[in-house]
Amino acid sequence: MSTESPQPPPPAPPTAGTPKPSLTERRKAATQWEIARAAAELFAEHGPDGTTAEAIATRAGVALRTFYRYFRSKQDAVAPLLSGGGDQWRALLAAAEPGSGVLSALERAVAEVFAAPDPQAREQLDWTRGLLRAAAQDPALRAVWYRVNQESEEQLVPVLGRLAGPGADPLEVRLAAAAATAAIRTALEEWARTDAPARGPGSPAELAARCLQELTRGISLS
Repeated sequence: MSTESPQPPPPAPPTAGTPKPSLTERRKAATQWEIARAAAELFAEHGPDGTTAEAIATRAGVALRTFYRYFRSKQDAVAPLLSGGGDQWRALLAAAEPGSGVLSALERAVAEVFAAPDPQAREQLDWTRGLLRAAAQDPALRAVWYRVNQESEEQLVPVLGRLAGPGADPLEVRLAAAAATAAIRTALEEWARTDAPARGPGSPAELAARCLQELTRGISLS
């Protein structure tokens, strides 16, 4: 694990019509990220059962009341780490031109997000791997992972709807969002079960591309 101070990933670019986050919102996101990193570190060291909300707050350098202002439980505290990749992925899709092809846009976005081109991106994948391994023995942590994926799927529907255009079948759009979310989730879970690297054979990028192709095979969106 890195010993450097926790740093949030670069913010996703705002989509059309979305105002730029305020300074207060950016500070809130930075605090949430610091708490999430502290929780992930302690989970790696002591496991979820051996970690308390008080310990997470102390590691993050915040008051316990600040912890509970942002998160309902110690497991909930890692949600920003688990959702970060999805936020970046949707931002890439939101920046794509309408009519550029839904499925091809999904494939390009998946490849770019999982390329892990820098140490920070690779570190975030390492955190995700550790949390998914811990979730195998912790139902509350698994529930956070499932919730993050459900929220990501719901947020993906309007993004894909814009790409598909006004004449697209709403059911096809929802199926594409569900299939894409399932592909990412399955790829990350499978990768977490192995010691495969972040890049190359068996990596999240390779597994996600394979899952996406299989799960979208019957979807007629271009």
